[in-house]
Amino acid sequence: MAEENVKKPISSDIIIRDLILEYPDSAEVLMRIGMGCISCPASLMETLSEACMVHGLDGEEVVKYLNQELQLA
Repeated sequence: MAEENVKKPISSDIIIRDLILEYPDSAEVLMRIGMGCISCPASLMETLSEACMVHGLDGEEVVKYLNQELQLA
């Protein structure tokens, strides 16, 4: 069935690098809110939640925003 192609909603524990690889449009969404994660070396091992803390953002709000913008939730 087509369920294999259905993308799961993003969670705060995803590694930034994996987020961008799995959801390429997320890079532009992150840039819109001031997170230049695509060029940061920490993105190779930092979770979305950790990156949000560094940027002073509410991780759950960012997750909700990403899922809405990428039409995953």
